[in-house]
Parts: sequence; structure tokens; C-alpha cells
Amino acid sequence: MALKFIGIWPNTPDDGSPTMWLDDRTGDLIIQSWKADAATIREAQEVGSVPGHSTDVPEHETVIRLPANMLRFIPRPDSEDNGGNSGT
Repeated sequence: MALKFIGIWPNTPDDGSPTMWLDDRTGDLIIQSWKADAATIREAQEVGSVPGHSTDVPEHETVIRLPANMLRFIPRPDSEDNGGNSGT
């Protein structure tokens, strides 16, 4: 895996803040963020997904909450620049 750091939450006061990396080989995003609380998970399950798919969160997955101001770091296919790095 060849990870490239692409951004950290602009309001980070210390360690443990939402962070994003891009896997250069697969194009996958690797995201560290806050675990969603139980109310958010319940609401996501109530809203649902595509027809025929369970809304349960499998044991090997989790629901995370990504701050809105981190969306700018998500790479765009039509962009050479895949995000910033500090969020400033």
C-alpha cells in the first residue's frame, strides 16, 4: 500500500483528529474520524440504503462522522491536485 497524506481536520487541537490518506495504487480513501454515536447510527439505519440491502452495520464495519470541512480533501477524478494537507 502506498498511502499519501491528503488532509487533517482544520480545527485540530492535538492528536487524534480526523485525517485522510489516499492509496496511490487503488485510489481508495483511508479515513480516520470520529465514530458516529448511537443516535446517528439509528437514523442512518432508518433512512436505509438501496432496496434489498440490510441497514445493519456488519461487525467488520463502522459508521464514522466526517466533519463537513474535510470534504474538500476528497480527491476529484478530474483534478491533478488530490487535496491539501493541513486544512489551513
